[in-house]
Amino acid sequence: MTVLQHVLIVLGVLFVLLNIAAGLIWVERRMLAMWQERLGPNRAGPFGILIVLADTLKLFFKEDWIPPFADKWIFITAPAIVVASVLMGFVIIPFTPTIIVADLNVGLLFFLAMSSLGVYSIVLGGWASNNKYSLLGALRGASQMIAYEVFMGLSLMGVVMMTGSFKLSDIVMAQKNMWFIVTQPLGAIIFFIAGIAETHRLPFDIPEAESELIAGYHAEYSGMKFGMFFIGEYLGITLISAMMATMFFGGYLGPAFLPPWAWFFLKTFAFILFFILLRASLPRPRYDQLMETGWKVLLPLVLLNILVTGAVLLWLKG
Repeated sequence: MTVLQHVLIVLGVLFVLLNIAAGLIWVERRMLAMWQERLGPNRAGPFGILIVLADTLKLFFKEDWIPPFADKWIFITAPAIVVASVLMGFVIIPFTPTIIVADLNVGLLFFLAMSSLGVYSIVLGGWASNNKYSLLGALRGASQMIAYEVFMGLSLMGVVMMTGSFKLSDIVMAQKNMWFIVTQPLGAIIFFIAGIAETHRLPFDIPEAESELIAGYHAEYSGMKFGMFFIGEYLGITLISAMMATMFFGGYLGPAFLPPWAWFFLKTFAFILFFILLRASLPRPRYDQLMETGWKVLLPLVLLNILVTGAVLLWLKG
């Protein structure tokens, strides 16, 4: 593959991801309206599609204010970290057999490393705001993301043991005959729960918790700085959905009547819709309930999954 082809793939992936992140604003509002039996956006353009443009223009022209009591440079840097770390997570995902930015031998470890960097954005943003509610949201977010990062990594170890590789293209090809959701259902469920906590989406939006902390770690942000946190959240949803499709549902593999990129898109979009459905249907748990569930329920289950997977593989090898 030439340098020009690599550059075109990088630019194409970046263009698609940023447009998906913007388009999910409209998708989420339409889906929430449908599930809650109300109209939703329907004024700006057909089916309210121009609401995305209106929101974008609003963020660009809204006053970009920095509180005088904030630590200026850290306050400015924090929103960029979340977007950069999530975008780097997409580097190793095979969208098709030929469209992949970097097919790393340690791709899965790279994904886990990039996803764990997102915690710095929350901690630095909440701390630099010099606001008690922002700091409390940042502390909640840090403990939640660090804890559930453990379960996320361990939930994927069963797949790694069965494949013998950390390379995502190898993991996809290993599912030619059977998706890993069949052999690793517990790992898939735990990975998805950990992914919800990592992206701190409802019902695990405890770092933001409007009813308790105003807006949590980004309470003092406005304009495009707030917009970058917003984009980072939707990119995070897309990344976890893409990883679910890749690790447990065969990635781009599917019957030949659709191209590989279409199968990958459909599988990823199905999980994005499930993220939105959770927001429409589940209440937020207490912070202590979230942490207890992680350490007392998910950790034993994920360790049991690794133990059983290892035992079965040894038995099959004789």
